[in-house]
Amino acid sequence: MYVTGVDHVQLAAPAGCEEAARRFFGGVLGLPEIEKPPVLAARGGVWFGVGEQQLHVGILDGALVPARKAHPALRVARGRLDALAERLEAAGAPVEWDAAIAGVRRFFSADPWGNRIEFVEGTRR
Repeated sequence: MYVTGVDHVQLAAPAGCEEAARRFFGGVLGLPEIEKPPVLAARGGVWFGVGEQQLHVGILDGALVPARKAHPALRVARGRLDALAERLEAAGAPVEWDAAIAGVRRFFSADPWGNRIEFVEGTRR
């Protein structure tokens, strides 16, 4: 086998997004920021830790078209999904619950630029 896991997921954002990214991903979601290598830091954007993986917010040159279908699914600790939904709603982010998968609690939201993000409770593998 060649592929052994996911290293990171990147979401596109407009130039100048860094503070909004820090407020949303760092503040609302509580993800720790990861220092970017200097050569990449010059390009803008912000990186965050998500367990052993990373979420990168990268700058898109030109007009941003938010990803409305393709999306990361972030796992939330059992018993914390409702509280996270409340935090997102309080921050002005949309929360759309979905029961399409039997036995799986999840909802969809969006980052400040409209990119879709799924939040799934538990440790489903």
